[in-house]
This record gives sequence, structure tokens and C-alpha cells, in this order.
Amino acid sequence: MERESSSDEEDDRENLISQNDTVKPPHRSTFEIGDFRTRLSNSTRRLDKRYLYLFAVFLPLFILILYFTIDMKNLFQTHIPILKNPQTNNPLIVNRMRESELRALYLLKQQQSELLKLWNYSTLVSESYLIAVNNNSSVNLSVFNNNANHGAPALLLEDLKSGFSSQISLNKKIQEVLLSVHENGDFLGLNENSTDPSVAGWTRCRKVDQRLSERRTVEWKPNLNKYLLAICVSGQMSNHLICLEKHMFFAALLNRILVIPSAKVDYEFKRVLDIEHINKCLGRKVVVTFEEFAESKKKHLHINKFLCYFSLPQPCFLDDERLKKIKGLGFSLGKIQTVWKEDVKKPKQRTVQDVLAKFSLDDDVIAIGDVFFADVEREWVMQPGGPIAHSCKTLIEPSRLIMLTAQRFIQTFMGKDFIALHFRRHGFLKFCNAKKPSCFYPVPQAADCINRVIERANTPVIYLSTDAAESETGLLQSLLVLNGKTVPLIKRPARNYAEKWDALLYRHGLEGDSQVEAMLDKTICALSSVFIGSSGSTFTEDILRLRKDWGSASFCDEYLCQGELPNIIAEDE
Repeated sequence: MERESSSDEEDDRENLISQNDTVKPPHRSTFEIGDFRTRLSNSTRRLDKRYLYLFAVFLPLFILILYFTIDMKNLFQTHIPILKNPQTNNPLIVNRMRESELRALYLLKQQQSELLKLWNYSTLVSESYLIAVNNNSSVNLSVFNNNANHGAPALLLEDLKSGFSSQISLNKKIQEVLLSVHENGDFLGLNENSTDPSVAGWTRCRKVDQRLSERRTVEWKPNLNKYLLAICVSGQMSNHLICLEKHMFFAALLNRILVIPSAKVDYEFKRVLDIEHINKCLGRKVVVTFEEFAESKKKHLHINKFLCYFSLPQPCFLDDERLKKIKGLGFSLGKIQTVWKEDVKKPKQRTVQDVLAKFSLDDDVIAIGDVFFADVEREWVMQPGGPIAHSCKTLIEPSRLIMLTAQRFIQTFMGKDFIALHFRRHGFLKFCNAKKPSCFYPVPQAADCINRVIERANTPVIYLSTDAAESETGLLQSLLVLNGKTVPLIKRPARNYAEKWDALLYRHGLEGDSQVEAMLDKTICALSSVFIGSSGSTFTEDILRLRKDWGSASFCDEYLCQGELPNIIAEDE
């Protein structure tokens, strides 16, 4: 307390002394700590005031300097690197954004156009289907989905699925274009594939599931020395192959060996078919050539019973000239008889029981005449693989040489994905106009129909099988376009020894055979990704049979201008 009062007095004394007076400081001991702390405290208070004044003056000045020297906007924004074009010194990021926006707008317009096409197509299919139904015409859509009961709605549904699938993909592409300019676009999660897996793996022209496990079949186990002589007279080779297939069904039902017709009265089937292939598929002898049959009979040829399936326009659909040819083979004939009234122009639907009741005989050799027009168990006969139980894909198919030649042609000219077009024209104008509705289309209308298939299938090339004149095929070629590019029509070229794809044919003496060339055309068409056929042509029907049996049929297969009427039809003579 004494030291504190003494200090106060000294302070008072100092304050009372004039500044001009000199006062001798009192003597202080080095151990007077309290006095030292007091003086240090006073000095610190004076320094703090000075620094405070300086800070108050310089702080606003420092803030002003920062304001004018630093871009405060960029200081608090995420850095996006801006690259400059070394030639123009312009920011590239702006150009990229503009290009992406323009590209996205183009794709959106494309999407709008595709959706409009889909709408117009769905309207067209619906209207065509209703017109056909109102005209009481048969709408055969089995080539689309292997089930005619599905009809136009199933076809329309497939096209709608295809349209939606492509638009989902296009929408994804638009997203990717818009995000491509952003360095870290992944943070939004939009670069991930958001497409449903079931949509991603879906394709419009996929293969048709033939449901082979659901086949209804009959065993073909012929009795020894019991034969059915095949007789086919209607139409060209395709008709005869269909007739031969139906004869096989009859032979299986009747437990008989089928005798293939002689080349003297029919086509030389062994040049286009592998006869022994049929026996291998069944695992037993079910078919024989005429030569084998004649040898087994020691050339004593006799038809024990000649029972005709068709009675009109003439029994067994055989004229006198054909009967003379059969007798010329050395056959002796009994009386030709009809088992019922049946007209080739209006065949009745028959059952297995009907056939067994009329043609089950104990005679060694029988004949029933041409059965091309026979309508027996239609769904059973037309199912994939046919009505007979066997271990192969199909019983009646091209020979091995023709199959290999077709594969070599495809590898040389076509590639894996191609459309095959059977464009029947010769003699077809009058034939089609006699039908209701007509199946003969002007070339420009046919081109429009083909272009729609090209767009759905998205294939770069078409194989053309046709008997049309060059004037028609040339016009057709000029009208087939996909994405602004002409889609080429490819036909088998003339023989050129520099090309080796057909070497097997001329090496085995099959070159120039019209039936071999026709079967080669069929085989190429049957192996295509998508097939367009001519309605009313048995050539087309045989191709569809092969595609169905081989498992190559697609949901895009169709008849030319399926469901449409020709936009003009000439008057009758």
C-alpha cells in the first residue's frame, strides 16, 4: 500500500511540474519491480493507440486495392478451362457449345420426323387392314409372325416397338451431345446408360421363334414293298416341290415308300435335291428314285390301284399326253378311279381320317395323281419342319452343291445382312389382275413399299431374284434410297472364269441348268436377313417354307406391298 501511494504522489508531482523545468529523477533501486511494470504498461497503451490509428487508415485503402485488382466473380466460381484456337484466338468452349446445341436441334427434328412417320405408317396399316376385311379378302400375315391369327394388330405392335426403341436410342444420343461440352458431365449421372436392357437388346427384324417343340408330327414307317408313286403335273418346279412334299405326307399316313418321279416324265429332281438326305433324316429308307424302284421290281412295273384324289377337271388331273408318258416308262395300269368329287379350283378341307378311309389299301403299288391343290390338315402340313417326325431342319431342301454355291455367292457379293427380293413380273400382270385384290404393283409404288422395309431392316444391299425386264429393274433401282444413298440391287452375274464362287456348279456339270439356277436363287433368298416376296407366287411360297424350316424367317418378312392395293388397275380385255 505504501508503494502504491508513493507512486501516485510521484505522478501527481510530475503533472504539477512545468514542462520547461528540469527535475532530477529520484534514485531507484534495480530491484524495484513494481515500478518497472507500471512504466511498461504506460508505454504499451501509448503504442496500441498509434497502431490502431494506422490500421484504421490503411484498412480502407487495402480494400480498395483488392477491389480494383481482383475479379471477385471468378474468385468464387468453379474453374472451367477455356481453350483458345491458336489461329483465331477465339474461345473453343463457346464454339463447342454452339455446335452441340445445333446438333441436338437437328436430332430433335429428326426425332419429330421419325415419330410422324411412325404415326402415318400405323394409320396406313390400320386403314389397309380394314379395307381388306371389308372386301372379305384373306389377310395373310403369317410371314410376319408365323401366326395368321395375330393379324394386323400384331404387325402394327411390332412396328410401334421398333419405333419406340429407335426413339429411346435417339433421345439418349441427344443427351450425350448436350453433355459432351462439359468436362465433368458424369456428376449428373446422365452419361450412364439409362436404357432398359429389354429395349437395348430388341431389334425389329429379329428372327421368328418357330416353337419347334410344339410341332405335331406323324411317324413315317413304311411297310416293306409297299409303294406310292408320286405324280406331279401342275405348274413349274416350285409347284412340283410342293406336290412332292404333300405326297410324302400321304406316304407317311399310308405307311408306304415314296417313289420319286422319273426325269422322263418330270423334272430331274436329283440335280436340285439331295434325295438321300431325306432317308438320313428319317433313319430309314422312305424314298427311292424311279430307277431304284424299277430295279427292285425287275422292270415288271405295274400300278395296282390308280385312285384319284381329284376328279375335276379330269381324273387325277392327268391328260392323255401325261398318261402316255407314264405308260412309256413301262407301267401297266389298271382302271383309273375317283374316290370322291373334288375340284382343283375349289378343293375341300380334308382330314387324316378322310385320307385313311379312301386310300388305305393292301396293294403293293398305288398312285393318287397330282395333289398340289390338296387341302389336307393345312396347319399340320404348313408348320415349321413339316408334318413328319425327323431329325433335320427340313426334308426337302437344296442339294449340298447348291447350298455351298449360295453361301459362296453371299460371302462374295452380299455379306451377312441383306434383303432378298423376289420380284415376279413376267406373265404376272394378267394373273394378278384376275385376282381380287390384284397383286401387280406399279414400279414406283413397289419402290415405296421396298423403301419402308429397307428403313426398318437398315440393310445396305438387296439381292434381286426376278424375271422382269431391264427397263423395270432399272427404274426400280433408281427409286431405292436410304439416307440419301442409293441401295444397290444385285443379281447373279453372268459366268466369269475370274470368279470362283460358282466353281462347284460347272465342275459337276450343273452350269447353265435353269432349274439349278432357280434353286440357287431360292437358296440365296432363304438365307437373307429379310425377305420380300411376290404374293401368289409358288416360288415365293417355297422360299418362305425354307426360311421357316431353317429358322431364318424374320418379323420383317412380307409380301411386296402387303395389305395395299395397286394405285391403278388396268381394265380387263
